[in-house]
Amino acid sequence: MPSMALAGARIFDGSRWHDGAVILLRDGSIADIVAVNDVPSDATVDRLEGGLLVPGFIDAQVNGGGGVLLNDAPTAEAMDLIAAAHRRFGTCRLLPTLVTTIPDRIAAALAAVKHAGPGILGLHLEGPHLSPLRRGVHDDRLMRPMTDADVDRLLAAGVGRLLLTVAVEQVRPAQVRRLVDGGVVVSLGHSDATYEQARTLIDAGASGITHLFNAMSPLQSRAPGLIGAALEAGSTWCGFIADGIHVAPAMLRIALRAKRSPGRLFLVTDAMSSVGSRTDSFVMEGRLVTRRGNRLTWKDEAGNDVLAGAHLDMASAVRFCVEQLEVSLDEALRMASLYPATFLRLDRAHGRIAPGYAADIVHLGADLTVRRTWVAGASAPA
Repeated sequence: MPSMALAGARIFDGSRWHDGAVILLRDGSIADIVAVNDVPSDATVDRLEGGLLVPGFIDAQVNGGGGVLLNDAPTAEAMDLIAAAHRRFGTCRLLPTLVTTIPDRIAAALAAVKHAGPGILGLHLEGPHLSPLRRGVHDDRLMRPMTDADVDRLLAAGVGRLLLTVAVEQVRPAQVRRLVDGGVVVSLGHSDATYEQARTLIDAGASGITHLFNAMSPLQSRAPGLIGAALEAGSTWCGFIADGIHVAPAMLRIALRAKRSPGRLFLVTDAMSSVGSRTDSFVMEGRLVTRRGNRLTWKDEAGNDVLAGAHLDMASAVRFCVEQLEVSLDEALRMASLYPATFLRLDRAHGRIAPGYAADIVHLGADLTVRRTWVAGASAPA
């Protein structure tokens, strides 16, 4: 089959930049990066007017988009609508995220994700095994400890990539080990755990931290808490929300310097249905969420405003990293692509522009706004 050549833009492959080069696509994959003069004669050339070609963004935590909330409609159609809304902002692949809800909705989402389109990598279940003490917008009445039967059901679900956020207090190390051995990626969040408790589950195989700093025990001088464990354990990958609302930029700059490798900090949006939509309010599991600017909140029983997910897209998060966090563009792009792919154990097919990888590509302007995207080689304008 003749190849497609993307020409006319500077290329970042995930490690280094290429000038005077083109990307060859074939059958939904990257065939190669070659010099302009080496484009095959039978290739169809798509000439771009400058800008940057970078690996497609990957978002491991997306509650909704385009006016659709997964908790309201745990269907394949809803997942595809959410993916379409976020693709306009450079997210080529994502995990639709179901927050704490009733068992029937969890079962529906696990079944539906198998029939979703190519933008959907799998499913993120954020709950119900979370701590009521760190509930955030989640309904604490539905939170509960994990049982061995829960583990059995998740392992039997057959989801492409299943990410599970749990509170340290609600699971046992042996359950985490079973899940990880069965291919589930386990992340810790919505937890009031001590440093020692968190390290026990990290040692059992938990490899992620869900929205670092938010809804978790804080970092203190004599009580490092979950945040301390997350930064100190080299095996953990930490998702964070880069919007200047959920975490102060100074704290994120400190965390970026402090994180022990090889684990890294990576970008998530924690996006709600308002992204890609004009809606100013919506109901989530019976709670009214209101948007003011880019801040989403609900009122708790005492009348206090509580953050309820984010009105954030991945391209904006990348720009925030460059403009506010002193992160190089190369690193910000890896935080939106290669690092989440590595965390999700998908980095052999996603997160780079390299031969054999999925042809997931974002065309950015000089101002880092999205012009076009390609998912498995299929193009769509922003």
